[in-house]
Amino acid sequence: MAGASATAEVFRRVVIEPAYKAVSAEIERAILGGALPLGAALPTEQELAERFGVHRSTVREAIRQVEQEGLLQRREGRRLFVCLPGVHDLTPRATRLLMLQQTTFHELWELAMSLEPLAARLAAQRAVPQDLQALHDNLAASQQCSDDVAMVQLDLQFHALVGRASHNHALMLAREPAGLLYNPTLLQVFAHLPQARQRNLAAHQQIVDALDRRDADGCRMDRQAHGGFPTRLCAGRPGHGRTHRDAGLNPKTQPGDKQ
Repeated sequence: MAGASATAEVFRRVVIEPAYKAVSAEIERAILGGALPLGAALPTEQELAERFGVHRSTVREAIRQVEQEGLLQRREGRRLFVCLPGVHDLTPRATRLLMLQQTTFHELWELAMSLEPLAARLAAQRAVPQDLQALHDNLAASQQCSDDVAMVQLDLQFHALVGRASHNHALMLAREPAGLLYNPTLLQVFAHLPQARQRNLAAHQQIVDALDRRDADGCRMDRQAHGGFPTRLCAGRPGHGRTHRDAGLNPKTQPGDKQ
């Protein structure tokens, strides 16, 4: 009996991976390794089924998995081509992970106070005319906006545009997931602090003016100056460290969506 028990501790039950997962992993490996470069056409389902020795239905499910990762795109009818995932292809998964980790508003605020000034400083150095025009258009729309929900969406877009103007892909990927979770707090801020909307607009105007001047230091100071009201709103209140679930936010909704 002792020998049987020792053997049981050495060996574990073998878990067989579904065939479609093995095929999708091979396709991803070919794309990430450069064997299938950006813009290359993926072989047909029939060709892949023959190469992998599996049914076409298995290949179809594997392809669906790779499409969901943003690595394949359908065009020219039904043909699939290798593509580069965008920020919005990757952000939802990271956002869900932050929610599962019970991330608090205060933690998101600490992160924003590190990433947003950096994004603005880099944008002052690297923004092209199209970046600046997009920010001016966003600011003009915000100044005409009277709806709080729409204003939250415009604020989310504004900071995403600053991030894109940094032309630093790692920074863009780092800030987007947290931004999607942080921005719903603006609805609470607007409800508790009537002056918050105008302060937010004034801060955005200062950032855009600094970007126009290529004033990196001005961008950093202005971004941090427009930050204090969410912290003060929560300071000393029981909800200061609360999570998004505590606040009644649905992880499947975006800022401004109806619950």
